[in-house]
Amino acid sequence: MLVNLFLAGCSGLRYVPAGQKLYTGSKVIINTPPESKKNVGALQTELTSVLRPAPNFSFLGLRPKLYFWHLGVGKKKGLGHFLAGKLGEAPVVLSQVQIGPTRKLMVNRLDNRGYFKGAVSSEVVAQEKTAQVNYTANTGRRYLIKEIFFPQRDTLIDAAIRATQPESLLSVGDPYDLDVLTNERVRIDLALKNKGYYYFNPNYLLFQVDSTLDGQVSIHYRVKAEAPAKATQPYWLDKVSLNTDYVLTDSVHRQPIIYHKYLYYPDESMFRASAITRAVFLTPDSLFRQRRRDQTLSRLMSLGTFRFVEIKFSPATAGDSAGRARLDTDIRMTQLRKKSLRAELQLVTKTNGFTGPGLTVSFRNRSALRGAEQLLINGVASYETQTKAPPGTESRSNTGLISTEFGIDARLIVPRLIVPQLPILNPRLVNSDFQPRTTFGAGIKYVTRTGYFATTNYTFNYGYSWKTSITNEQEFRPIDITYGTFASTPAFDSVLNAKPFLKQAFQQQFILGSSYRYTFNQQALEKRRQQIFFQGMVEVSGNAANALGGFTAGKKSPTEYYTIAGQRFAQYAKFDLELREYYRISPKPTSGDRIVGRLQLGIGLPYGNSGGGSLPYLRQYGIGGPNSIRAFAARQLGPGSYKPAATDIISNYYDQVGDLRLEGNIEYRQDLFPYVKGALFMDAGNIWLVNNDPSRPGGQFHANTFLQQLAVGAGAGLRIDVQFFVIRFDYAVPLRANYGTPDDKSGRLNLAIGYPF
Repeated sequence: MLVNLFLAGCSGLRYVPAGQKLYTGSKVIINTPPESKKNVGALQTELTSVLRPAPNFSFLGLRPKLYFWHLGVGKKKGLGHFLAGKLGEAPVVLSQVQIGPTRKLMVNRLDNRGYFKGAVSSEVVAQEKTAQVNYTANTGRRYLIKEIFFPQRDTLIDAAIRATQPESLLSVGDPYDLDVLTNERVRIDLALKNKGYYYFNPNYLLFQVDSTLDGQVSIHYRVKAEAPAKATQPYWLDKVSLNTDYVLTDSVHRQPIIYHKYLYYPDESMFRASAITRAVFLTPDSLFRQRRRDQTLSRLMSLGTFRFVEIKFSPATAGDSAGRARLDTDIRMTQLRKKSLRAELQLVTKTNGFTGPGLTVSFRNRSALRGAEQLLINGVASYETQTKAPPGTESRSNTGLISTEFGIDARLIVPRLIVPQLPILNPRLVNSDFQPRTTFGAGIKYVTRTGYFATTNYTFNYGYSWKTSITNEQEFRPIDITYGTFASTPAFDSVLNAKPFLKQAFQQQFILGSSYRYTFNQQALEKRRQQIFFQGMVEVSGNAANALGGFTAGKKSPTEYYTIAGQRFAQYAKFDLELREYYRISPKPTSGDRIVGRLQLGIGLPYGNSGGGSLPYLRQYGIGGPNSIRAFAARQLGPGSYKPAATDIISNYYDQVGDLRLEGNIEYRQDLFPYVKGALFMDAGNIWLVNNDPSRPGGQFHANTFLQQLAVGAGAGLRIDVQFFVIRFDYAVPLRANYGTPDDKSGRLNLAIGYPF
């Protein structure tokens, strides 16, 4: 009985004011000639968008929001008032619907789409307590463009507009569409801005449309007579001043210097003049171009040394001897703090029982050599003790082990390409809005596992990165060197001797690599419902050294290898592909309701000096963890169907890695509350070996078995997203391990920063 009463209340009809009918929505019916049928879908969406007001929320005939609204009627506080405010909704009645104005709006939309003889009628379909309004649009024929006439006067502005005709958005035979005309005005305005017409704006351009023809229109371009004279003439740049230390109270008491015709207000403690002018594309005595203004603004901001950049134009006091109008340009830059230091203390807890403190110290200098070069230095130190034994091992003999790690690395990012200027290459990349960079990197890392081994890795790399558009980025590293030393105890030597592949991975640490990476990323295009991310990378190592070894030392036998300074070097080719798709379910650009998928494929092929072996440990793949298959710990899976014994001492120190990776993830994300998002996800994947390793049976990749060796996990998560910072909680349950049914089916909680992909 109570349920029936509640359902009756939730229908909402009992709360409709006396003498009124509850408005239940509208239907839009379109009658159009056969030749216009293909446009019905878009037209239906547009006409429906003008319907006002929206009816009350309804689900299976129930209107619970009306019920909650009724709980708060006449109340200014209490539970009923609270529920009405948070969950309630006042009844929307027929008298609130403005039928006549809605019909006029629909006719206006038909006119905008070229249905100049369209008409809209309406009908109210009433029930005892409800009413629906149906609209019928009879569109008639859609008018097509018969003729297009660009301005014909013998003036500078008309000639400039005529010159844009090849790129026109209008074509004879196309249907008339007001949105296309609006976009055409914007296009012409931008084209004129790039030809010096600084004061022109789209409102000065008029389209005269003659629709008296039978089903056709002619369109005439006109510049409005009231357009001011300054809008119809091109402007040239006169003085261009550069102030790299501008503040709001700045009155610029410093005296400028003349550098390549620029008025440069020096701040020599921070910048050299050449460092700034390389990022400026507005030059004295050049024609004003909006494209160069936007490019200058983007380049200066991408230096990473300025908080704000402002470009102001003002009429010059006088023209030049040729009678050309001129603009003075003032580029004001507000600096970020030159140097910063950050320290972060962490408590590291690993799945193999190691726990201890970690310290990271980061230093940044935003203009290390007074050329806007970014110098970044990071130092890390950690000390970990194994407080519990891994599962299946004797606790007394496997606790108290100590792991230490110390490292320091530095990167110098130079905001230009340090290459010779060749006929086919301009290092400034003058057609790009983004600052190209040359990066130098070096580092050293020392790792010890007390009682077993110690490694020292030295790295040096040098490369270039550049963007040709907001979605395309490329990086080329001609030099990427890693040199490692390794020392082990007799106890660990016995393990390595029993596992030849493992021994080779640890000792083969001389890497002479080069790499190229291409990234296509549409995530910056926020209005797109579907966004694609693609990244491809290729890396090769040891080819030149192997060729040189063959030239100087002659051929080697299959069991021999070449060395550099007594150290064997790696030779391999490595290919990585990653594809992601972000699809926004809601048409609202601000909505976080998305379906996101990711596919990763990577393969490393050792050959030549590494023939028959595996990739160096630093280049091998691992899988699992908070950004991978979340139901398993980092590098816990694989390779293939291999399952390490719990008593294997190497499991304390050596992660499960391989030469080939396949991983797929799919995730549904939804907005829950302000700054809180939820997710449901599933992950699958594994790693494999290219060559067989007898000590890891089942680890080699085979095309007929790899699908049965995929590990699978699924789960749910919460994300606290405050735009600039994301804290993520993901709980995942293993559904399948790489070797079959998981030994441990309990879930895993992942705490991480940022989204997994």
